[in-house]
Amino acid sequence: MKASTISLKILKGIGIFSFWLGVWYLAATLIDKEIFLPYPHTVALRFLTLSGTADFWTTVIASLARILRGFIYGVVLGGVIALLTHYIPLARGLISPFIRMVRAVPVASFTLLLFLWLDNDMIPVFIALLMVAPIIWENLSAGLSAMDKGLIEMAKVYRIPRGKTLKKIIFPSLVPYLYSGMLTSLGLAWKSGIAAEVISYPSVAIGKALGEAKTYLETADVFVWTAVVILLSLSFEAIIRLLFKKRRKKV
Repeated sequence: MKASTISLKILKGIGIFSFWLGVWYLAATLIDKEIFLPYPHTVALRFLTLSGTADFWTTVIASLARILRGFIYGVVLGGVIALLTHYIPLARGLISPFIRMVRAVPVASFTLLLFLWLDNDMIPVFIALLMVAPIIWENLSAGLSAMDKGLIEMAKVYRIPRGKTLKKIIFPSLVPYLYSGMLTSLGLAWKSGIAAEVISYPSVAIGKALGEAKTYLETADVFVWTAVVILLSLSFEAIIRLLFKKRRKKV
């Protein structure tokens, strides 16, 4: 990519950011009550104060570990279910309705039900898993259905080992579907996982910090923790994009 193109993109990003920062500042000025809408500089100063404490980073790492665990478990579970429902018709008949039901049930309902069965620290992990697995299942199921059957038959005719068929034919065909599913479900994992933390109140969590900030009317803290969640989600989305970009280059 040319340096001029990169510079143009950076300038465009700065311009968009400056525009919305201006809108925020104008809205805060018009309302003029920081309990409802704090000024950008108030939130920035509060972020600097919080990020200078060990508790802040402990909280971030605790929530990060929960959400990523739920996300990874959801990707693995969704992949396994996709294979089962694609190759075993009975499994599809039994599992598909349950997965569609999971997608329809609100996060709050699942969280309240899980209070009966799981430790508070595990509830956000399980909620993230439940939100991710159906999306991965649906995407990989579509990928398996769209796969070129001729290539599979050719591999059988030429007696290509199953491991090599999986590596050279099946997996490359599924990569775009997995990529799309992971990007779509990552943001949902963060939103649902943090929402579950707000309800379940784990020992240390961003959701717990958000709940306490709301209780004590510390609006700037609500903005700070929300911004942290957004930054974490966008950072891991960028990591996924980078990993799949490298994978495509290797292929």
